[in-house]
Amino acid sequence: MEATPWPGVRRESGELFTPNLDPGHRVYGEALRTVGGVEYRAWDPFRSKLAALLRKGAPNDLLAAVNSALYLGAAHGTTVSHLSDLWPDGTIFAVEKSPASFAPLLALARRRANVLPLLADAQLPERYRADVGEVGFLYQDVAQRDQARIFVDNADACLVDGGRGVLMLKVRSVTQRRSSAAVAQEARTELRRGGLSIVDETPLAPFSKDHLAFVIRR
Repeated sequence: MEATPWPGVRRESGELFTPNLDPGHRVYGEALRTVGGVEYRAWDPFRSKLAALLRKGAPNDLLAAVNSALYLGAAHGTTVSHLSDLWPDGTIFAVEKSPASFAPLLALARRRANVLPLLADAQLPERYRADVGEVGFLYQDVAQRDQARIFVDNADACLVDGGRGVLMLKVRSVTQRRSSAAVAQEARTELRRGGLSIVDETPLAPFSKDHLAFVIRR
């Protein structure tokens, strides 16, 4: 396996891998590979939008280690698990509001001490701000209309100055009527109005249709 620009992420034949923090166990049926005594998990860009962003080309410092991160819309924990692999000494606060999705996320956290699941609504950061504190990385993947505002509110509540973040904009969750370009422009305006700098902007096709990744810095 060869190194990539992102610390801890490896590549083989175009596929991405992370070192398995929980050797011998899969999270979502991904392939396992052992190289040089280290077990790696395949990172599927069709299952994880963050992997799709890396495959499309993300800033080299995007996944630099942080002490803590806030993940909004954690679902079953697919992408959370790969961040857990990459940041074994960090803490990932994983917010999910669906009880059905929270159950497998909780099971994942029982096997990974650096994942702390929170059954909460990402629209209400004031309810978990005291538990989370300040984080160096903010990631959001929620299917709601006001995605950019939710991201800004959480950045205001928890993201340190100089912190990094990724907003996975689900265009069709915002509206079915306006164009993708109009939705993207509204998100840009909201992010900048919230004091966030847009470092990179990447469409995720062909891995995820009608999804746009905004990489930001506070």
